Amino acid sequence: MTKSMIYGNTPCFLGSENLVKNPSKVPEMDVIFYGVPWEGAVTWGDYTGCELGPKVMRLSSARYSGYLPELNHIDVFDHLKLGDLGDVSVIPAAPKETKEVIRSFSKKIWDTGSFTVALGGDHGITYPILEGFIDSTGKKVGIIHLDAHYDNNKESVGDPYGRGAPFARLYETDGVRNESIVHMGIHGPRNKAENGKLANEVGATTLTINDIRYTSDLKELAKKAYQIATTETDAVYLSICSDVLDHTFNPGGPVDGNGLTSHELLTIVHEVCKLGVIGMDFVEVYPQNDTNDFSSHFASTIVLYALAGEVQHKK
Repeated sequence: MTKSMIYGNTPCFLGSENLVKNPSKVPEMDVIFYGVPWEGAVTWGDYTGCELGPKVMRLSSARYSGYLPELNHIDVFDHLKLGDLGDVSVIPAAPKETKEVIRSFSKKIWDTGSFTVALGGDHGITYPILEGFIDSTGKKVGIIHLDAHYDNNKESVGDPYGRGAPFARLYETDGVRNESIVHMGIHGPRNKAENGKLANEVGATTLTINDIRYTSDLKELAKKAYQIATTETDAVYLSICSDVLDHTFNPGGPVDGNGLTSHELLTIVHEVCKLGVIGMDFVEVYPQNDTNDFSSHFASTIVLYALAGEVQHKK
């Protein structure tokens, strides 16, 4: 692993190969990281600044190896070649134009066939990322969406591409099978009745926090979600909003109580990725709300658990 900086004082995520300085090495990579430092043109309340997420997640990742003793002593770095392609050049206050830039950037990464990991940014990035996948492959995709909220509003503060609306846009997207979308971990009164109603109308599956909390076998529930996502699809994508976690475990995210524990989230992520996904995103981390950057640090563990699953899947 190299120690070169992706920009300024910021290292590549998890010490990976610097693909900005070494673009010829892109085809060699099993995994490509990239940042999407985007927060929609209109912020929400006191929560703003998630465009800093990719930078602080990279800075925090410098502390970690790829070794996970609790997962049969696997060292992810021994099995996968990891590269960091830098950040999408977003356009401030221009949601539609930025959506197109993200779609184009992600398509080029999907064209490589590598496992992709996008560091957000707000949840609006998921829609153009999957547009890029569909443009690249022509395949039909199912989605496992780990979140406190449906994020399927018709628009978000007047922005049809905003953080509260990506799944409304994905419901409308050719190439996404709505019946193979699983909204997982949904909880709390920041959802509205129409959110659950719309998800049900389009045929998506909802697994609430109680479905997770009261299951007798969390691994089997993860397999159930995966089976739904693979029905009549060619690929599965994993999208994770930080607020699926209880705020106790997520001080750098929105304050949503009664969420997943870190163990529950890591178990689901690992089990799903063992079965095979094409890539993932992790979004909605607000570093300035998190004195110790706990949420930014935890991103490394989430990604490593996903990649450990990818190693087992490849085997």
